[in-house]
Amino acid sequence: MVLSFNGKRLDLNSPRVMGILNITPDSFFNQGDFHSPDAQLRRVEQMLKEEASIIDIGAVSTRPGAQKIPESEELKRLVPSLTAIRKEFPDCFLSVDTFHPSVASEAISLGADMINDIYGGRFGESMPETIAALNVPFILMHMKGTPATMQLHPEYQDVVTEIAYFFHQQTNKFRELGATQVLIDPGFGFGKTVEQNFEILDRLQEFESLGYPVAIGISRKSMIQKTLEVTASEALNGSTVLHTIALLKGALLLRVHDVKEAMQAVKLVKAING
Repeated sequence: MVLSFNGKRLDLNSPRVMGILNITPDSFFNQGDFHSPDAQLRRVEQMLKEEASIIDIGAVSTRPGAQKIPESEELKRLVPSLTAIRKEFPDCFLSVDTFHPSVASEAISLGADMINDIYGGRFGESMPETIAALNVPFILMHMKGTPATMQLHPEYQDVVTEIAYFFHQQTNKFRELGATQVLIDPGFGFGKTVEQNFEILDRLQEFESLGYPVAIGISRKSMIQKTLEVTASEALNGSTVLHTIALLKGALLLRVHDVKEAMQAVKLVKAING
């Protein structure tokens, strides 16, 4: 698949890295580190130098237990940051992490090129129509429950089969409306136990039959922390190991906190695959 918008083209037929820019005060990692506009611009510059293909801006924390904030507060955080980043880096491919259709529309009008939605188009009923009308790339993620409730005893008969069914249902909605630039993300840590997360990773190739590029967000997450008994700040090595496994199992987009190390994994896996 080749993603295209605003005259930009991004070939996803080989793996790419998406760098995370959390501008929230309460994310699970880098809490508030990039609150100021100058810090945000420096961080984006660093990630682009480290070969990030996409920068993903998040103005709402979606960590386990996170509470919703008003759309007005999300926009208050997002608008000045997105505007400044777009002005400073006019050619970079920018994604906005939001589940509100109105915020998605505003973000695209301000220069974003892509929307990344943890609700997979389900929070606002108009998200599929919004994405189709805007004709922008879209990451459709699976989540069981909401950020506030998702880790309260998530249960599945077969976690991969159920996620695949969700993807089948949701991608059909988008495709019927004419939205074709869709990626799927199984949502590691979003309503899954540690064991379920590792089962998804082990069976990641099963999602390829759906015909959409697979994106993953596994960087520094609790499945690494709990398994290795480390903190988020100590989870870089574990993240790189799991990114490598995901790439070998067909992942085409890694959403990461640490671009340099993820790109090293991409380059080494490419060397294996030729």
